[in-house]
Amino acid sequence: MTEDENIESTEKVADEQDNTAPFELGEAELLAERVAVLEAELAEAKAAVLYAHAEAQNVRRRSEKEAIDARAYAVTAFARDILSVADNLSRGLSAMPEELRADGIQKIEALGETLDPNRHQAMMEMPSDAPPGTIVQEMQAGYMIRDRLLRPALVAVAKKPE
Repeated sequence: MTEDENIESTEKVADEQDNTAPFELGEAELLAERVAVLEAELAEAKAAVLYAHAEAQNVRRRSEKEAIDARAYAVTAFARDILSVADNLSRGLSAMPEELRADGIQKIEALGETLDPNRHQAMMEMPSDAPPGTIVQEMQAGYMIRDRLLRPALVAVAKKPE
């Protein structure tokens, strides 16, 4: 190449570099802007993950508490039903003696009495300070109808201490 051609070639390269410089500067700004957008999206994604993790932890805690409460209070409905039955049974039993007495039915008093095989049925012997043969526990009430045994009282009697 000649010197003139070499100078022209150098000028062309310089012109091309001048022309690409604004393009590269604009591209750098675009890349910087894109990086800023991506960093903002990353920050949002991190916040969303953190929020989701916290929410999952809250759901787990809440479900554990509900499970504990469910186990602790599972018998609530059953207990309410049984209490209603017990109340009604108690009212019925308190009204029953008057009706029974009107028909000549009386409860056999057993506690502290001496065992009478005609009115009591001994189910077991228990060690006690009471004299042997004395009724120390009544398991089921017995009843008489006028002078006849309707049902014997099921009792536990005292035995000699060993």
